[in-house]
Amino acid sequence: MAGRLRLLVPIVCSTAFAGCGGGQSPLSPKSKPAHDISTLWWWMLAVASVVFLGAVFMITIAWLRRKREGLPYLGRRENVANGLVVVFGLLVPVAVLGVVFVIANLVVTKDTDAPAAGSTAMSIHVIGHQWFWEVRYQGTPAVTANEIHIPVRTRVDVAVNTADVIHSFWVPELNRKIDMIPGQTGRILLYADRPGQYRGQCAEFCGVQHAHMAMKVIAEPAATFRGWLANQSRPARAPTTPAQRLGRQTFLTTACSDCHTLRGTAARGVIGPDLTHLMSRSTLAALTIPNRPDELARWILDPQHVKPGNKMPGLKLDAAETRNLVDFLESLK
Repeated sequence: MAGRLRLLVPIVCSTAFAGCGGGQSPLSPKSKPAHDISTLWWWMLAVASVVFLGAVFMITIAWLRRKREGLPYLGRRENVANGLVVVFGLLVPVAVLGVVFVIANLVVTKDTDAPAAGSTAMSIHVIGHQWFWEVRYQGTPAVTANEIHIPVRTRVDVAVNTADVIHSFWVPELNRKIDMIPGQTGRILLYADRPGQYRGQCAEFCGVQHAHMAMKVIAEPAATFRGWLANQSRPARAPTTPAQRLGRQTFLTTACSDCHTLRGTAARGVIGPDLTHLMSRSTLAALTIPNRPDELARWILDPQHVKPGNKMPGLKLDAAETRNLVDFLESLK
Protein backbone atom coordinates (compact mmCIF):
# COMPACT_ATOMS: atom_id res chain seq x y z
CA MET A 1 0.00 0.00 0.00
CA ALA A 2 2.81 2.43 0.90
CA GLY A 3 4.49 1.75 -2.43
CA ARG A 4 1.31 2.62 -4.31
CA LEU A 5 0.97 5.87 -2.35
CA ARG A 6 4.57 6.83 -3.17
CA LEU A 7 3.76 6.28 -6.84
CA LEU A 8 0.51 8.23 -6.61
CA VAL A 9 2.06 11.38 -5.07
CA PRO A 10 4.28 12.36 -8.06
CA ILE A 11 1.45 11.60 -10.48
CA VAL A 12 -0.95 13.90 -8.60
CA CYS A 13 1.71 16.62 -8.23
CA SER A 14 2.71 16.50 -11.91
CA THR A 15 -0.95 16.76 -12.91
CA ALA A 16 -1.44 19.79 -10.65
CA PHE A 17 1.70 21.56 -11.85
CA ALA A 18 0.97 20.84 -15.53
CA GLY A 19 -1.41 23.80 -15.59
CA CYS A 20 1.13 26.25 -14.18
CA GLY A 21 3.17 28.63 -16.32
CA GLY A 22 3.67 28.06 -20.02
CA GLY A 23 2.91 31.65 -21.00
CA GLN A 24 -0.78 30.90 -21.44
CA SER A 25 -2.29 31.32 -18.01
CA PRO A 26 -5.43 33.40 -17.39
CA LEU A 27 -4.08 33.90 -13.85
CA SER A 28 -1.13 35.88 -15.21
CA PRO A 29 -3.01 38.94 -16.55
CA LYS A 30 -1.25 41.51 -18.74
CA SER A 31 -4.25 43.80 -19.37
CA LYS A 32 -7.17 45.23 -17.42
CA PRO A 33 -9.77 42.84 -18.92
CA ALA A 34 -7.59 39.84 -18.07
CA HIS A 35 -6.94 41.27 -14.60
CA ASP A 36 -10.69 41.60 -13.98
CA ILE A 37 -11.24 37.99 -15.08
CA SER A 38 -8.42 36.78 -12.83
CA THR A 39 -9.75 38.72 -9.82
CA LEU A 40 -13.24 37.34 -10.34
CA TRP A 41 -11.84 33.81 -10.54
CA TRP A 42 -9.95 34.17 -7.25
CA TRP A 43 -13.05 35.48 -5.49
CA MET A 44 -15.15 32.63 -6.90
CA LEU A 45 -12.49 30.14 -5.78
CA ALA A 46 -12.50 31.65 -2.27
CA VAL A 47 -16.30 31.46 -2.01
CA ALA A 48 -16.38 27.93 -3.43
CA SER A 49 -13.64 26.88 -0.98
CA VAL A 50 -15.65 28.16 1.98
CA VAL A 51 -18.72 26.25 0.78
CA PHE A 52 -16.67 23.12 0.11
CA LEU A 53 -14.89 23.20 3.47
CA GLY A 54 -18.22 23.82 5.19
CA ALA A 55 -19.67 20.75 3.47
CA VAL A 56 -16.61 18.67 4.43
CA PHE A 57 -16.94 19.89 8.03
CA MET A 58 -20.61 18.86 8.17
CA ILE A 59 -19.84 15.45 6.63
CA THR A 60 -17.06 14.95 9.17
CA ILE A 61 -19.36 15.81 12.08
CA ALA A 62 -22.01 13.47 10.70
CA TRP A 63 -19.48 10.65 10.42
CA LEU A 64 -18.13 11.19 13.93
CA ARG A 65 -21.68 11.21 15.34
CA ARG A 66 -23.01 8.45 13.08
CA LYS A 67 -24.10 6.36 16.06
CA ARG A 68 -25.97 9.22 17.75
CA GLU A 69 -29.18 10.84 16.61
CA GLY A 70 -29.74 14.57 16.17
CA LEU A 71 -27.48 17.61 15.76
CA PRO A 72 -24.62 18.58 18.07
CA TYR A 73 -25.91 20.80 20.90
CA LEU A 74 -29.31 21.10 19.17
CA GLY A 75 -30.47 17.55 19.48
CA ARG A 76 -33.50 16.24 17.61
CA ARG A 77 -35.26 19.58 17.03
CA GLU A 78 -36.81 19.14 13.61
CA ASN A 79 -37.72 22.82 13.14
CA VAL A 80 -34.07 23.83 13.67
CA ALA A 81 -32.84 21.20 11.21
CA ASN A 82 -35.32 22.40 8.59
CA GLY A 83 -34.25 26.00 9.19
CA LEU A 84 -30.58 25.09 8.65
CA VAL A 85 -31.50 23.39 5.36
CA VAL A 86 -33.36 26.49 4.18
CA VAL A 87 -30.58 28.89 5.24
CA PHE A 88 -27.56 26.95 3.99
CA GLY A 89 -29.25 25.09 1.15
CA LEU A 90 -31.27 27.96 -0.30
CA LEU A 91 -30.73 31.46 1.10
CA VAL A 92 -26.93 31.45 1.29
CA PRO A 93 -26.41 29.98 -2.24
CA VAL A 94 -28.92 32.42 -3.74
CA ALA A 95 -27.23 35.37 -2.03
CA VAL A 96 -23.70 34.30 -2.97
CA LEU A 97 -24.55 33.43 -6.58
CA GLY A 98 -26.53 36.66 -6.92
CA VAL A 99 -23.55 38.75 -5.80
CA VAL A 100 -21.20 36.87 -8.14
CA PHE A 101 -23.65 37.29 -11.03
CA VAL A 102 -23.94 41.05 -10.47
CA ILE A 103 -20.17 41.53 -10.21
CA ALA A 104 -19.48 39.36 -13.26
CA ASN A 105 -22.05 41.08 -15.47
CA LEU A 106 -21.89 44.69 -14.30
CA VAL A 107 -18.20 45.03 -13.41
CA VAL A 108 -16.17 42.46 -15.36
CA THR A 109 -18.21 42.14 -18.57
CA LYS A 110 -18.10 45.84 -19.45
CA ASP A 111 -14.31 45.66 -19.85
CA THR A 112 -14.10 42.22 -21.44
CA ASP A 113 -16.99 42.58 -23.89
CA ALA A 114 -16.84 43.93 -27.45
CA PRO A 115 -15.53 47.52 -27.52
CA ALA A 116 -17.95 50.32 -28.31
CA ALA A 117 -17.88 51.67 -31.86
CA GLY A 118 -15.26 54.38 -32.24
CA SER A 119 -13.62 53.65 -28.88
CA THR A 120 -10.51 51.97 -30.29
CA ALA A 121 -7.47 53.32 -32.09
CA MET A 122 -7.29 50.54 -34.69
CA SER A 123 -9.12 47.48 -35.99
CA ILE A 124 -7.98 44.12 -37.25
CA HIS A 125 -9.81 41.15 -38.72
CA VAL A 126 -8.92 37.59 -37.67
CA ILE A 127 -10.25 34.62 -39.64
CA GLY A 128 -10.00 31.07 -38.31
CA HIS A 129 -9.03 28.27 -40.71
CA GLN A 130 -8.27 24.61 -40.22
CA TRP A 131 -5.63 25.10 -38.77
CA PHE A 132 -4.17 28.59 -38.84
CA TRP A 133 -5.15 32.21 -38.18
CA GLU A 134 -5.42 34.75 -40.99
CA VAL A 135 -4.88 38.33 -39.81
CA ARG A 136 -5.87 41.42 -41.82
CA TYR A 137 -5.19 45.01 -40.79
CA GLN A 138 -8.15 47.13 -41.81
CA GLY A 139 -7.35 50.15 -43.95
CA THR A 140 -4.11 48.59 -45.21
CA PRO A 141 -3.18 45.75 -47.61
CA ALA A 142 -1.23 44.03 -44.81
CA VAL A 143 -2.08 40.36 -44.30
CA THR A 144 -0.21 37.96 -42.05
CA ALA A 145 -0.81 34.70 -40.22
CA ASN A 146 -0.61 33.36 -36.68
CA GLU A 147 1.49 36.24 -35.30
CA ILE A 148 -0.66 39.27 -34.45
CA HIS A 149 1.26 42.50 -33.96
CA ILE A 150 -0.35 45.32 -31.99
CA PRO A 151 1.00 48.56 -30.51
CA VAL A 152 1.39 48.42 -26.74
CA ARG A 153 -1.08 50.31 -24.54
CA THR A 154 -3.46 50.69 -27.48
CA ARG A 155 -7.07 49.52 -27.62
CA VAL A 156 -7.50 47.25 -30.64
CA ASP A 157 -10.90 46.15 -31.94
CA VAL A 158 -10.65 42.57 -33.23
CA ALA A 159 -13.39 41.30 -35.53
CA VAL A 160 -13.41 37.50 -35.74
CA ASN A 161 -15.10 34.95 -37.96
CA THR A 162 -14.36 31.56 -39.49
CA ALA A 163 -13.74 30.23 -42.98
CA ASP A 164 -14.91 26.70 -42.14
CA VAL A 165 -15.91 25.16 -38.77
CA ILE A 166 -16.39 26.68 -35.32
CA HIS A 167 -13.16 27.99 -33.78
CA SER A 168 -12.57 30.03 -30.63
CA PHE A 169 -10.11 32.93 -30.34
CA TRP A 170 -8.42 33.06 -26.91
CA VAL A 171 -5.36 34.90 -25.63
CA PRO A 172 -5.66 34.16 -21.89
CA GLU A 173 -3.25 36.82 -20.65
CA LEU A 174 -5.10 39.59 -22.51
CA ASN A 175 -8.83 38.79 -22.48
CA ARG A 176 -11.55 36.15 -22.47
CA LYS A 177 -12.22 33.81 -25.36
CA ILE A 178 -14.73 34.45 -28.14
CA ASP A 179 -16.27 31.79 -30.38
CA MET A 180 -15.99 32.12 -34.16
CA ILE A 181 -19.31 30.90 -35.59
CA PRO A 182 -19.85 30.23 -39.33
CA GLY A 183 -21.87 33.07 -40.85
CA GLN A 184 -21.37 35.40 -37.88
CA THR A 185 -18.81 38.06 -36.95
CA GLY A 186 -17.86 38.63 -33.32
CA ARG A 187 -15.75 41.36 -31.77
CA ILE A 188 -13.39 41.52 -28.83
CA LEU A 189 -10.89 43.97 -27.38
CA LEU A 190 -7.14 43.35 -27.40
CA TYR A 191 -4.97 45.49 -25.15
CA ALA A 192 -1.52 44.85 -23.67
CA ASP A 193 -0.13 46.80 -20.73
CA ARG A 194 3.49 46.20 -21.68
CA PRO A 195 5.58 44.95 -24.62
CA GLY A 196 5.81 41.20 -24.91
CA GLN A 197 4.60 38.07 -26.64
CA TYR A 198 1.33 36.53 -25.46
CA ARG A 199 0.43 33.04 -26.59
CA GLY A 200 -3.10 32.24 -27.72
CA GLN A 201 -4.94 29.11 -28.76
CA CYS A 202 -8.08 27.89 -30.45
CA ALA A 203 -10.34 27.01 -27.52
CA GLU A 204 -13.02 25.07 -29.40
CA PHE A 205 -12.28 21.60 -30.80
CA CYS A 206 -12.10 22.01 -34.57
CA GLY A 207 -10.45 18.87 -35.94
CA VAL A 208 -7.40 16.65 -35.65
CA GLN A 209 -4.93 19.55 -35.43
CA HIS A 210 -6.94 21.64 -32.97
CA ALA A 211 -4.11 21.39 -30.41
CA HIS A 212 -1.67 22.82 -32.98
CA MET A 213 -3.83 25.83 -33.88
CA ALA A 214 -1.90 28.36 -31.83
CA MET A 215 -1.06 32.02 -32.26
CA LYS A 216 0.84 34.74 -30.48
CA VAL A 217 0.07 38.41 -29.97
CA ILE A 218 3.19 40.55 -30.19
CA ALA A 219 2.75 43.86 -28.38
CA GLU A 220 5.49 46.35 -29.27
CA PRO A 221 6.21 50.08 -29.01
CA ALA A 222 4.16 52.23 -31.39
CA ALA A 223 7.14 53.19 -33.56
CA THR A 224 8.21 49.56 -33.95
CA PHE A 225 4.67 48.55 -34.82
CA ARG A 226 4.33 51.29 -37.46
CA GLY A 227 7.55 50.11 -39.12
CA TRP A 228 6.35 46.51 -39.09
CA LEU A 229 2.95 47.45 -40.54
CA ALA A 230 4.52 49.57 -43.28
CA ASN A 231 6.69 46.63 -44.33
CA GLN A 232 3.73 44.21 -44.24
CA SER A 233 1.77 46.54 -46.54
CA ARG A 234 4.34 46.27 -49.32
CA PRO A 235 4.16 43.64 -52.09
CA ALA A 236 6.57 40.71 -52.08
CA ARG A 237 10.21 41.52 -52.71
CA ALA A 238 11.53 40.76 -56.18
CA PRO A 239 14.18 38.01 -56.28
CA THR A 240 17.75 39.31 -56.48
CA THR A 241 19.74 36.17 -57.30
CA PRO A 242 19.45 33.49 -59.99
CA ALA A 243 18.54 30.89 -57.36
CA GLN A 244 15.76 33.10 -56.01
CA ARG A 245 14.42 33.69 -59.51
CA LEU A 246 14.32 29.95 -60.14
CA GLY A 247 12.63 29.49 -56.77
CA ARG A 248 9.93 32.01 -57.61
CA GLN A 249 9.33 30.24 -60.92
CA THR A 250 8.88 26.98 -59.00
CA PHE A 251 6.47 28.70 -56.62
CA LEU A 252 4.35 30.13 -59.43
CA THR A 253 4.22 26.93 -61.51
CA THR A 254 3.40 24.43 -58.74
CA ALA A 255 0.57 23.98 -56.26
CA CYS A 256 2.07 26.77 -54.11
CA SER A 257 0.37 29.49 -56.13
CA ASP A 258 -2.94 27.62 -56.11
CA CYS A 259 -3.12 27.74 -52.30
CA HIS A 260 -1.16 30.83 -51.25
CA THR A 261 -1.16 34.54 -52.05
CA LEU A 262 2.03 36.38 -52.91
CA ARG A 263 1.11 40.03 -53.34
CA GLY A 264 2.80 41.52 -56.40
CA THR A 265 2.60 38.24 -58.33
CA ALA A 266 -0.10 36.15 -60.03
CA ALA A 267 -0.35 33.88 -56.95
CA ARG A 268 -3.78 34.51 -55.43
CA GLY A 269 -4.58 31.31 -53.53
CA VAL A 270 -6.78 31.56 -50.44
CA ILE A 271 -6.55 28.05 -48.98
CA GLY A 272 -3.32 28.61 -47.08
CA PRO A 273 -1.74 31.65 -45.40
CA ASP A 274 -0.56 34.73 -47.29
CA LEU A 275 3.22 34.29 -47.77
CA THR A 276 4.10 37.80 -48.95
CA HIS A 277 6.28 38.38 -45.88
CA LEU A 278 6.76 34.82 -44.70
CA MET A 279 10.18 35.37 -43.14
CA SER A 280 8.91 38.12 -40.86
CA ARG A 281 7.32 35.30 -38.83
CA SER A 282 9.20 33.24 -36.29
CA THR A 283 7.16 30.04 -36.70
CA LEU A 284 5.50 27.86 -39.31
CA ALA A 285 2.22 25.90 -39.23
CA ALA A 286 0.62 28.03 -36.47
CA LEU A 287 3.53 27.89 -34.02
CA THR A 288 4.08 24.16 -34.60
CA ILE A 289 7.70 24.42 -35.83
CA PRO A 290 10.32 27.20 -35.94
CA ASN A 291 10.70 29.16 -39.16
CA ARG A 292 14.17 27.95 -40.14
CA PRO A 293 15.43 26.89 -43.59
CA ASP A 294 15.67 23.21 -42.63
CA GLU A 295 12.18 23.17 -41.09
CA LEU A 296 10.78 25.11 -44.05
CA ALA A 297 12.19 22.53 -46.47
CA ARG A 298 10.74 19.70 -44.38
CA TRP A 299 7.37 21.45 -44.28
CA ILE A 300 7.35 21.90 -48.08
CA LEU A 301 8.26 18.28 -48.86
CA ASP A 302 6.28 16.41 -46.21
CA PRO A 303 3.74 18.63 -44.41
CA GLN A 304 1.56 15.68 -43.39
CA HIS A 305 4.38 14.26 -41.29
CA VAL A 306 4.72 17.59 -39.47
CA LYS A 307 0.99 18.32 -39.06
CA PRO A 308 -1.20 15.37 -40.12
CA GLY A 309 -4.53 16.27 -41.67
CA ASN A 310 -3.64 19.78 -42.82
CA LYS A 311 -4.65 20.88 -46.32
CA MET A 312 -1.14 21.34 -47.72
CA PRO A 313 0.07 18.65 -50.15
CA GLY A 314 3.69 17.60 -50.23
CA LEU A 315 5.58 18.85 -53.30
CA LYS A 316 7.51 16.40 -55.44
CA LEU A 317 10.66 18.47 -55.88
CA ASP A 318 14.23 17.41 -56.42
CA ALA A 319 17.04 18.70 -54.20
CA ALA A 320 17.93 21.65 -56.46
CA GLU A 321 14.31 22.80 -56.81
CA THR A 322 13.85 22.57 -53.05
CA ARG A 323 16.98 24.64 -52.37
CA ASN A 324 15.93 27.31 -54.86
CA LEU A 325 12.37 27.47 -53.51
CA VAL A 326 13.58 27.76 -49.92
CA ASP A 327 16.10 30.41 -50.98
CA PHE A 328 13.30 32.43 -52.58
CA LEU A 329 10.95 32.06 -49.64
CA GLU A 330 13.74 33.16 -47.28
CA SER A 331 13.92 36.44 -49.16
CA LEU A 332 10.29 37.26 -48.32
CA LYS A 333 10.94 39.49 -45.32
